[in-house]
Amino acid sequence: MAITRFAPSPTGYLHIGGLRTALYSYLWAKKTKGEFKLRIEDTDQARNSEDAVKAIIEAFDWVGMDSDCEVEYQSKRGDLYTKYINQLLDEGKAYKCYMSKDELQALRETQEANKQTPRYDGRYRDFTGTPPEGIEPVIRIKAPLEGKLEFEDGVKGSMSFGADQVDDFVIARSNGAPTYNFVVAVDDHLMAMTDVLRGDDHLTNTPKQMVVYNALGFAIPKFYHIPMINNPQGKKLSKRDGAMNVMDYKDLGYLPEALLNFLVRLGWSNGDQEIFSLDEMLELFDPNNINKSASAYNEEKLLWLNGHYIKNVTNERLIKELKFFDCELHGHDKKEMLLDLCKERANTLIELKQAIDNILAVPLSYDKKGVKKFIKETTVDMLESYMVILKEHKETLHLPVDIELVTKPFIETNELKFPQLFQPIRISLTGGTQAPSVYDVIAVLGVEESIKRIQAAIRQNFNKSSLETCGKEEDA
Repeated sequence: MAITRFAPSPTGYLHIGGLRTALYSYLWAKKTKGEFKLRIEDTDQARNSEDAVKAIIEAFDWVGMDSDCEVEYQSKRGDLYTKYINQLLDEGKAYKCYMSKDELQALRETQEANKQTPRYDGRYRDFTGTPPEGIEPVIRIKAPLEGKLEFEDGVKGSMSFGADQVDDFVIARSNGAPTYNFVVAVDDHLMAMTDVLRGDDHLTNTPKQMVVYNALGFAIPKFYHIPMINNPQGKKLSKRDGAMNVMDYKDLGYLPEALLNFLVRLGWSNGDQEIFSLDEMLELFDPNNINKSASAYNEEKLLWLNGHYIKNVTNERLIKELKFFDCELHGHDKKEMLLDLCKERANTLIELKQAIDNILAVPLSYDKKGVKKFIKETTVDMLESYMVILKEHKETLHLPVDIELVTKPFIETNELKFPQLFQPIRISLTGGTQAPSVYDVIAVLGVEESIKRIQAAIRQNFNKSSLETCGKEEDA
């Protein structure tokens, strides 16, 4: 049974790299019948943002990855950190360091001049003298002076850090505020973490946290350090490439299951399978199979996945999602037919809304190139005759197939080619030439509304003077 967590700092929005890490943690906990916990690491008061906290919680609500406990906030756990810092001081495993900023800077400059890695030299490690005046000390933990800090990483394999790579680092600042690597280790123990999945930018923090675990006598969890998500060129992902607020994906018309499906494949796979339901993810995911190399963001694949989910979720779900984009279909009597028609070509909910609007909205203008190409001197008479057919059979024209049954004989009788009739009708009904099947559009709009739009197009655009004007504009 794995107990995992996701622990973002609320200094900015939650981006997709963070969401992928959270997803992997969530899947591993749920697969093993364990617990997934959310912790907000908000000890940096100068950089914390309440808006960022809200955005993080909102993102987790949107994708449906709920924490199995009340969300923890580090800012509310200060007394716990103080307790453990004092314990280490009392046990001689930590000490007060009175080194001034000037002294620290001078030490670093000397080490850099000697081509040494900058590190604290331990000058106050066993200090017993009189503390210098005017300096508020920091608290440093005693790191091992020899040997190695080793662990088996679930992604990267055997990891080893020599004692010379970890100095006596600060665990509490001069104002008493605890530092990141100290509070993370304390929190992970108190929250009973068994497995810690995080980005591999945290890899060098792990030996420091192991020093804290060992000093406090805590069991060390299993670590999985996940490679980053790069852009298609193999460089660090930028906002332009997709590293934006998770909630921006909602605004762009993505479904949460599409985004999660996309992210689970960025660093993990199950053969050539591309489509994963949440149940399949839970059944198949194993963090030990996470790729060791970085993955590449692919917007085309995300769009393809989103289009797949739009086509396969229920129309009831789409109606609910479209409300966010001010598209209300709940009371529309042809909503099922309309959605079945429009979702086939939509890769985002925004595209779906646009396709719906293209049919439902009365055209305010007509495509000039389409008018010039498809509207001829005989077009108006042809449309007038076709409207007579529609009126005569109005009571029986409910489905696309019904409309097809009366339209094909009309085309044959008048010796027409399909575009000769369909494109003028498309232009009349939607204003353009790229709408779906005429049969479908008429069925959705109904015969009366369709006739009304054809008549309006004839009055506004399809008469002889309009054709002449349109032709002159195009020639110009």
